[in-house]
Amino acid sequence: VQLQASGGGLVQAGGSLRLSCAAFGRTFSGYNMGWFRQPPGKEREFVAAINWSGASSRYADSVKGRFTISRDNAENTVYLQLNSLKPEDTAVYYCAVQTRGSWYSTQSEHLYSNWGQGTLVTVSS
Repeated sequence: VQLQASGGGLVQAGGSLRLSCAAFGRTFSGYNMGWFRQPPGKEREFVAAINWSGASSRYADSVKGRFTISRDNAENTVYLQLNSLKPEDTAVYYCAVQTRGSWYSTQSEHLYSNWGQGTLVTVSS
């Protein structure tokens, strides 16, 4: 399955964006999905994950209460709503499929594959 992330852009602090991650080639409805980000000059980090049914989600402490992950299995798409954006949210955002492990360890990057190309979010102060 190929993943394509979109929706990034330049936004002022306090603003909002909605990222989309569309899957092509195969359905991901049976898989947990995750969003990660890589700030400039830093390593990639976990942002949010959603389980296969959409009933459960998990967030990094830095985005909890501001970001919301959702999915539409019929459309084969995962979303990340970014609200109350801060300059430190500036990063390339990636979506990926969790192909190993369980929901218990869903924050672990090494359990994911089929990484999309990423979409750049820039938050100005």
